[in-house]
Amino acid sequence: MKIVTTHKGTDFDALASLVAATLVYPGALPVLPMSINPNLKGFLSIHKDLFDFYTAKEIDLDEVDTLIVVDTNSWSRLEGMGDLRHRDDLNIILWDHHVEGDIEADEVVREEIGSTITLMIRELLRQRKILTPIQATLFLMGLYEDTGNLSFPSTLAEDARAAAYLLDRKADLNILSTFLRQAYGKKQKTILFEMIQNAERSEISSFSVSISVMEVEGHVQNLSMVVQMYREIVNVDAAFGIFRDASRDRCMVIGRSNVDELNMGVIMRSMGGGGHPGAGSALLKKTNPDVIREMIEEMIKGNQQTSVMLSDIMSYPVTTVNHATPVEEVAMILRDLGCTGLPVVDDDEKLVGVISRRDFRKIRKANHMSSPVKAFMSRKVVTIPPDRGAIDAARLMIKHDIGRVPVMEDGKIIGIVTRSDAMLYFYDLLPD
Repeated sequence: MKIVTTHKGTDFDALASLVAATLVYPGALPVLPMSINPNLKGFLSIHKDLFDFYTAKEIDLDEVDTLIVVDTNSWSRLEGMGDLRHRDDLNIILWDHHVEGDIEADEVVREEIGSTITLMIRELLRQRKILTPIQATLFLMGLYEDTGNLSFPSTLAEDARAAAYLLDRKADLNILSTFLRQAYGKKQKTILFEMIQNAERSEISSFSVSISVMEVEGHVQNLSMVVQMYREIVNVDAAFGIFRDASRDRCMVIGRSNVDELNMGVIMRSMGGGGHPGAGSALLKKTNPDVIREMIEEMIKGNQQTSVMLSDIMSYPVTTVNHATPVEEVAMILRDLGCTGLPVVDDDEKLVGVISRRDFRKIRKANHMSSPVKAFMSRKVVTIPPDRGAIDAARLMIKHDIGRVPVMEDGKIIGIVTRSDAMLYFYDLLPD
């Protein structure tokens, strides 16, 4: 058995390198530590079904013949791998951008470079692997986090080239800003303070909106974070920052929304930019800020935003299984449908639980496959009514770390929202 793992307190570079290693070494099982960086929790809550992670407890270490370690070179930072340390017959492969450590590996790829994922990307390019946009986004998160958005002194030219490649593979910078905690310095603080001092609130088509126009000099990093903080402080449904750089005669427009009905991606696309429902941006050259303000207001007044409700993204009709159905039969249904979980109902068609792929890992004995599914299902079911929005469903998934939320009306299941549905929404892949 071949496994790949990384350090405890897993950050984005470690997670990205872990996933990349499964592409470099097909068949390697990704073992994710239980201890992860807080930044990752929200990301994994939405994207977990994309990556079939294992914990150290789920791996029979006696069966492991190859251990691939990424983004660390220390045995003490590995979780649950102590029994492998003194195995003479174990093949160890190490990928890391830290120089010092105590893991004696048979194969070593270790360089002082901005991030480990940069090293992995080099190999992925050599093998001509094709990345999906979501993989590219995760990899860019790891690269940006460990290089401070390419600003740390440890950043090398290869890190920048790797970032360019990932952007070419459709990495989504708006998703990065959602999950990465970015630097907040003196310049950003000064801009935010001035925005708050001159803050104006208005009601446009029943939405509370604040549009701030600021003069800036040259490139200012993390303005998106400033606008997000501004929206929260001013406490409006949507906030827009129009940042005019007179020296280059251009305006950077950044928007943040906290309501489904104001889709920033749609608004910014109308100005030649882009984004996703909660965040977007556009760069306009030789355009007066007052004209941009009017454009935004007219977009909202004209109802150009999209109201994405659960009925727009949920899956239906919903396949359910009876609570007395044998586990083996449920496994076959999941396989045939190509899904990762199903609602469980009783004889009166009342929702009593949810069975997911993760629940199957509780099965330890062969005879358990003939047991009723109610013995292994999750009984604490989180549901949502149909009049709520897509973002509400995503928030429930993050809060409760679940992969699907049944949509209930009058005590009956009328649909189900899964992580895949949420991802289609957040990654702006819904059909026009």
